[in-house]
Amino acid sequence: MTETFYHPVAQCGGIGGAAAAQYDRRWLVVDQDGALLTGGRSGALRDVEIGIKFGYLVLRAPGMLRLDIPMDVIEDDDSVRRLARIGAQQVDVVDEGDLAATWFSTFLDQPCRLVKVHPEAPEFSWPEL
Repeated sequence: MTETFYHPVAQCGGIGGAAAAQYDRRWLVVDQDGALLTGGRSGALRDVEIGIKFGYLVLRAPGMLRLDIPMDVIEDDDSVRRLARIGAQQVDVVDEGDLAATWFSTFLDQPCRLVKVHPEAPEFSWPEL
């Protein structure tokens, strides 16, 4: 039997286990215009290793220090809510802040941000990634 892998950050490395299932594609990396990164440099996202440890999303990538993101934060601060584009769809997201943005921007060598799908966002379809 093969293990199912989940991708808490869309297009990043996968992780197995039941604990990861509820977080599958909860986060995504968007460009400076709020669009899901696809193709080109986003291929480097596959090199980002994902872990889950003590309630944190743990991110590791070649040449980067580890980044820990709290996973189950209550989304009650409207100042960090944004709209992201996933394909032709607008999706309600929460920006994970400047530290995460700097980490991904440095790793990918382009301006980008880590955002999380808002828990109250309506259902949407992921494009073929």
